[in-house]
Order: sequence, then structure tokens, then C-alpha cells
Amino acid sequence: MKSFKGKKIAILGFGIEGRDLLNFLKNQEAEIAVFDNKERAEIDFEGFEDNGTSLYCGKDYDLKKLKSFDVIFRSPGAYRYLPEIVDAENAGVEISSAINLFFDLCPSKIVGVTGTKGKGTTSSLIYEVLKEDGKDVFLAGNIGKPYLELLPKLKEESIVILEISSFQLIDIGKNPHVAVILNITEDHLDWHKDKKEYIDSKKNIVLYQKEKDYVVINADYEVPMSFSKLAKSQKYYFSRRKEVKGCFVKNNQIILNIDNEEKLVGSTNDLLLKGEHNFENVTAAICTSYLLGAQTSSIKKAVFSFKGLEHRLEFVGEFDDIGYYNDSFATSPQSTIAAVKAFKEPTTIILGGSDKGLDYSVLAKGLLGLKNLRNVILIGQMAEEIKKELLKTGLNVNIVEMGRNSMNKIVQKAKEITLEGGIVLLSPAAASFDMFENYKDRGNKFKEAVHSLRNLK
Repeated sequence: MKSFKGKKIAILGFGIEGRDLLNFLKNQEAEIAVFDNKERAEIDFEGFEDNGTSLYCGKDYDLKKLKSFDVIFRSPGAYRYLPEIVDAENAGVEISSAINLFFDLCPSKIVGVTGTKGKGTTSSLIYEVLKEDGKDVFLAGNIGKPYLELLPKLKEESIVILEISSFQLIDIGKNPHVAVILNITEDHLDWHKDKKEYIDSKKNIVLYQKEKDYVVINADYEVPMSFSKLAKSQKYYFSRRKEVKGCFVKNNQIILNIDNEEKLVGSTNDLLLKGEHNFENVTAAICTSYLLGAQTSSIKKAVFSFKGLEHRLEFVGEFDDIGYYNDSFATSPQSTIAAVKAFKEPTTIILGGSDKGLDYSVLAKGLLGLKNLRNVILIGQMAEEIKKELLKTGLNVNIVEMGRNSMNKIVQKAKEITLEGGIVLLSPAAASFDMFENYKDRGNKFKEAVHSLRNLK
């Protein structure tokens, strides 16, 4: 293992990953400083100051100090090309991250899952299949445990499933044994310089793969398919629309075809996951799990009992013959369009939130012509922008503006305007930070508001 003894180390950002890093490095006999732009009262730093770790936050948060360090560990929230990071790099400072450190130290096979949406569902489903198959498997990263804290538990035969974002991939130096590429659309343009940088960051997941590695690619879209020619690894595909070498859906049947022999996994009608977009996540997970040695019996058992993740088309309950679904994780137009398409019932959708630099004409065009969509409730910072785009397309639905009302009032309004037998869907197509702590807080507030309607069945 690389030694950090006597080194001056800066940890930039003190979220889950920054805390994981500090816990890992605190016994390395290094001089460590944490930089975080929050105020001191907002940071739980108890116990770390006793170890001699410095904290630069609030008015002391000055990134020009980074030049004086030997190594900077950048957390995902810190943009890789901040001028102060680039200046430090030009001055000879090594720039790294927790995920780069994990790849350096992990003795196990790593499965890396990336894409714009579906990473958490696909990662969790691969994990469930491999666990069912008796593998020594761990789910880590954004969806599971912090990865550095797993290192003492990992063996050569272990498998680690990592959900990997563009923030982490932008400067990654090694690649997973299996790279899973879901669809890639427009996202995080409040962080990335432009869409090209976002996509280029995702491409890094295959650039360092070797011939014995695997890449599993969504064959239904141009952008992920463009990754195929970059990879030296063995290539397999998944699709909900066409036959491929890997796993695909044909006539509502899920078919596995790895060794030029078609194996029927089961019917899409038996999946508990709602929405055809989830066929992509399911076929990706099946293909990946099989390549890692899972038996088809384990695949079938795990796939057809998997109910999905919290805040992703999560069924909350039914009240007065209206169903309520929490899809707070949907922070982009594409994921919201997919959510509305998952239902045939008359649907009221709650849209809006904080700005991520997204193009809402995509949302308006995607919702146009969806016959189940009857009502749109607009909330938050992006309400006017979304309304403008909806009206521009001529979308013929009832639009209600609720501004920054409480979630209780928003849900009550949704109940009032939704037909019996209909659906109320929170799928905002925007970030949450204008009204809530994060998407989880937004989803939990929605669920609390639904349960407050009384007599929930």
C-alpha cells in the first residue's frame, strides 16, 4: 500500500466520502486538513480535531491554501477543474479521490455501474442476484456503504458493486472488471462545463479496461453504444427493443444470450418493478450477474422478487381510490417522462424544484401526447420555466401553480383534482434544494403528506 506517512493531505469536501477518507487516513501518520464551504455549526467534526486534523470552513475556507499540500483528495461535489485545484496541480500537488484510492487498494473484482438514471436500481439488482447466488458481494458507493471502510472485509474472491457518477469518473485512473453503461442523457450541467464534458467523464469507465474485463452496454441508445469502440474489454449488450449478444426483451419475454444459446429468464409481466424503462435496468443486471457466474435459478428468484428502491417509483399507498407514487429521485426530464409512461391511469404529476441547467423543452415534448396525463402541479424555482415550455408545446392539461407551498398543501391539491382510479405522482424533473434538504427529504415529506390524508388503505 502506498504510504502517506509525513505527507500533507487535503480532503476537499466533508460529506460521506470525505468522512470515509478521513477515517481511513487518520492513522497514516499524515498531516491532514479538511476543507468544506459549510459553516462550522453545520459540520459534525467531533473526535477528529483530537487527532490533529485541521478544519477550514466558513470564512476560513480558502482554497488558495491547497498549493501547500502534497496530495489533494477531491470529494465528488468538488469540481475537478476548479481554478484553485488546477493551480495546485500545476504547482506539483497530486490530485486524487477516494474512489481512485479504493481502486488502488481493492483486492476484489469491482463492478462499476454508470449512466444518467437507473444506476442505483441496477446496482442493487446485481447485488441481490449475486447475494442470492451465494457470492461474497458488497454494495458500495452512492447507493451502499462507503467503500474505503469495506477494505478490511474484502477478499480476492469478493465482488464489490459500485454505483459511479460522472463526478467520480472525471479523473479516475483505473477501471472496474465489469463496466455497466446505462443510457446517458443530459444531467448535472450545474456542475459540468457542458454536455460533452459530462459524457467524456462517463467514457473514462472503460478507457483503462483490459482484454479479460467486460463491458455491458445499453444497445438502445447512441451515446452508450459509442463507448463500445473505446473499450478493449469483452463486449456484451442489453436491450428492451432488439436482440443482442447479452440480454434482451422480445415479445414481453426476457432472454439471456451469452453463449449463442437463448435462455428464457421469464416474462416482463411478472416483474414487480413498474415502467418499461426498468426493462433496461433488469436486462443490464441479468447480463452482468451471469457474466459473474450467477446461476439462472438465482437470477430468476432475485429479479422477480425485486420491488425497487425508495424514492424511485415507490408505491406509497392508496386513499379514496387514488394511488400515490414517490419518484423524488427523478431529477431530470428523461426520468420523469419514463415515470409518467409507466402508468395508464389518469395521472396528476408534481413537477418542479431547483435549477440544474437542464433543457425543459425536452420534458414538454416528452409529455406531449401522453393520454394518461391530466394534471400538472408546478412547484419551486423552475415552475415558471417548466410552465413556459409546456404551454409552448400546446400540452392540453390542467396546470396548477403551487409555488413553495408546504408538501401537505401540494398533496391535498393533488387529491382534489385527481380522478377516482387515478394516480398522483411526485416526479419533479428538477433538483430539490430550493425547498428541501435533498431528494430524500422531498420524498419523505411527500410520503408523510400522503399518510396524513387519513384512512390510508
